[in-house]
This record gives sequence, structure tokens and C-alpha cells, in this order.
Amino acid sequence: MTRAAGVFERALGDTGCLTRRELGAHLQRAGLPGGSMALAHMAMYAELEGLICSGPRRGKQSTYALVAERAPSAARLQRDEALAELTRRYFRSHGPATIRDFVWWSGLTTADARRGLEMNRARSRDVDGLTYWTIGRDAGGKPLPKATMHLLPIYDEYLVAYRDHRAVPRPAYALGNLQHALVVGGQVAGTWRIFPRAKGVAMEVRTLSPLTAAQGRGLSRAVGRYRHFLGVPVSLSVT
Repeated sequence: MTRAAGVFERALGDTGCLTRRELGAHLQRAGLPGGSMALAHMAMYAELEGLICSGPRRGKQSTYALVAERAPSAARLQRDEALAELTRRYFRSHGPATIRDFVWWSGLTTADARRGLEMNRARSRDVDGLTYWTIGRDAGGKPLPKATMHLLPIYDEYLVAYRDHRAVPRPAYALGNLQHALVVGGQVAGTWRIFPRAKGVAMEVRTLSPLTAAQGRGLSRAVGRYRHFLGVPVSLSVT
């Protein structure tokens, strides 16, 4: 792992950014295993060590770059400052959330989580036996319109960044083996998946209950955004 990190540092320092396959070739020239599994573990190690991170896209390919070049003026914080900053960022982007949510997401201890909330003077609210915390603007106001619709990928933060799922439950019979989620009015309302076709992709949406006319229009808009993102035709079927 240490030798691989050195190879990454030299290679990226010379070129600026490289794809995973290109990093693998550098590993092999250095006499290290460059296969997909070994490379994945070495890249994760280098990321955890703060050496490399995601680089700019090269066409449709992702690249890696040196953290020192992507964030050359990053501040070095003392422990309490870092704890306060991490807590503030999580609860401003994910709140209202519970302490268990924050511990689940961050890997911090419960004591550190409470300390971070205390330093930020967080506000709490009890709902159905759970205590939710907020920093800054309280997002727990009016519910989303029921026709507001999103096609979320498997690892979207809205679905995986929380330990307590009462606010946005995941029906086991609907989500099962980590499927993409259809979210309607803030709630999981079904799943979606795509299949490659000769021209574009076919999207299959499975809902937990029939969609209203307004929700159908919302789904059409969501599919339109996805079509624009892919840049290819998308055909839709709903069951």
C-alpha cells in the first residue's frame, strides 16, 4: 500500500490526472499488482490517507488527482475546530437529523457527536420518540408537494445518510436489493431501473400505488431531466 501510494503520487504529479486504468498501468510497471481488485484497494487506501481524490472528468471517464493540487490552500484545523465544522456541514445539509444518524454517517463516537452539536448551539425537536437536531435554518417546515418527484440512485445521500428511517421509510418488499428509488413528495414510492437499447435506454418504473395525473406529469419531468443528463433517448414504462 505504501509503495502504491508513492507510485500514485509520482504519476499524478507528472501528469495532473489519470484514469483508474492508467494508474493500474503505472502500478504494473513498478512491479505491483494492477488488477481491478488490487487497484481498487490501493486507491481507497491512498484516498483515506488524504493523498488522492477525484479529478476532472475526461469525456465519460472519471480520473484521480492529487489532493494537494485539487485543494492547494486547504485549512489545517485543530480537532475541536474540525469537529465543529464537520457537525455544522452535516446538519446544515442533512438536518433535521438524529445523533444516531450523524454517528452512522461520520463514524464519530456519540460523545463527539454531542460535543459537535453543543459547539454549534444546535436546536432539538422531539418527533415520535426521536430527537432531531438542526443547525442554521430549520428545514422541517411545510411538506413537499405530493407531485414533487425524483429518480434517486442507490447511494444518494437522501437514502443512505441516515440511521433512523422513520422520516423516509424504505419498504423492504419494494427496495429489496438496493434498487434505485422513486421518491414522491419526499417519500419512497417505488423503484426504477434502466436497460441499454440499440438507441438510448429503456426505463422501467415500479410504483407502490397508482400515480395521480399530477404525479404522472412530475415523473415525465424527472425522466426529461434524466434524458438531458444522459444525452440519449429514454423510453419509459410504468407498472
